[in-house]
Amino acid sequence: MDPSAPIPEPPGTLAAPPRLRERLTIPVLASGGILMAVMQTVVVPLLPDLPRLTGSSPAAVSWMVTATLLSGAVLTPVLGRAGDMYGKRRVLTSALALMTVGSVLCALSSDITVLITARALQGAAASVVPLSISILRDELPPQRRGSAVALMSSTVGIGAALGLPLAALVVQYADWHTMFWLTSALGLLGVAATWWAVGESPVREAGRFDVVGALGLAVALVALLLAVSQGGQWGWTSPAVLGLFAAFAVVVALWWRQQLRTARPLVDLRLVTRPRVGLSHVAALLTGFAFYANSLVTAQLVQAPEASGYGLGLSIVATGLCLLPGGVTMLLFSPLSARISARRGPRITLALGAAVIACGYALRIADSRDLWMIILGATVVATGTTLAYSALPTLILRAVPAAQTASANGVNVLMRTIGQAVSSAAVAAVLVHHTSLVGGLPVPTLHGYLMAFAMAGAVALAACAAALTIPGDGTPDGTPRAEGATLGTRALEEA
Repeated sequence: MDPSAPIPEPPGTLAAPPRLRERLTIPVLASGGILMAVMQTVVVPLLPDLPRLTGSSPAAVSWMVTATLLSGAVLTPVLGRAGDMYGKRRVLTSALALMTVGSVLCALSSDITVLITARALQGAAASVVPLSISILRDELPPQRRGSAVALMSSTVGIGAALGLPLAALVVQYADWHTMFWLTSALGLLGVAATWWAVGESPVREAGRFDVVGALGLAVALVALLLAVSQGGQWGWTSPAVLGLFAAFAVVVALWWRQQLRTARPLVDLRLVTRPRVGLSHVAALLTGFAFYANSLVTAQLVQAPEASGYGLGLSIVATGLCLLPGGVTMLLFSPLSARISARRGPRITLALGAAVIACGYALRIADSRDLWMIILGATVVATGTTLAYSALPTLILRAVPAAQTASANGVNVLMRTIGQAVSSAAVAAVLVHHTSLVGGLPVPTLHGYLMAFAMAGAVALAACAAALTIPGDGTPDGTPRAEGATLGTRALEEA
């Protein structure tokens, strides 16, 4: 059987006509990415009230965020690999379905155990973007691929910017379960639209799924991210945190050895260690760190009480509206990112985006008291993030074989997630050490916020430097060079 031949739809499947499907593929996949980001964000406005609403402790409630982070980090590379082997649309709709089931459980229950379990199910949606990018590579002609991939990458920021004010409005004017009923309906619509309008990619990789590799990666990531996310609460020198870091080091060493000896590994480490792929992953980690500090710090800063001397005392709804211009900017600038990548190459776009992020933080350091300057600085950071995030998957597409697109982009998204987790811990550590009492409560000082901005800006400059060291990234039309494709094939044969 010709592996490039179209895969017939299962009996009874009502699929869109080919021409309509071609027109709908991009908007349907992009809406899935936006929905994923919205689903991850909507719980944020609820966090202060959830201990009262669920009858649980703040520490237990924090696991509604941690569970999503952990499951998303573990499942993104695993589902990416499964998509390469068993069908990208099939795995994508499964991830959206798990996200929707999690939302329904949140809508039906107020029990904190059920809610944490549901949020862990929603973490599966983190694989939506890498799977969608892989489908776009397989389904679209080269001339449309760059702008589509750029838009898909930007959906994470767009959805996050939309999700916060939407959730805040629902929480303020309706029962909090209403928010999850709304997201459940959107999730069901997303599953149906994806199955109907998106074609199954004919590109597959043969072999057995690496179950041992998946379990090893899961254990390593849980140990690392649990230590990073809970280190501030448990104590960075506590036996639990140190033990988790030690477990991570041991498991990674064993997992690395197992991956090199496996015929069809979960992660092709020979491919990952090539400079074009490995440096792209490093840049993704640094960019994720730099980007995430913007949302974290901006939300806290504008909600700080006016008695602090710098805070604006804004409500959660107003805070979400402050971040909204950044989401609109990401939507508008994704086509520009694609054009820059087509003319200059994605590594230049990535370096430019990281430099713009650093400029945005320079604006934040210059003035973080006036609301218009805060919004301007946050929007500049969002603009740089659009350029950088849009370029990263294009770099991966040009550096890996088509049969490994989803798993390679899954690893790249994983690196962003790790960067965001480390950013959250680092920002929290900085702010905790720079507080003053306002009305009897500890509130971060403006100097602490400025230090967080400086730290994020320095990491953005490091991401820019990493991008500039990435070797030449292939042809401008978005297809790998013949030599790159040959190297990718050889990597498969060697593995």
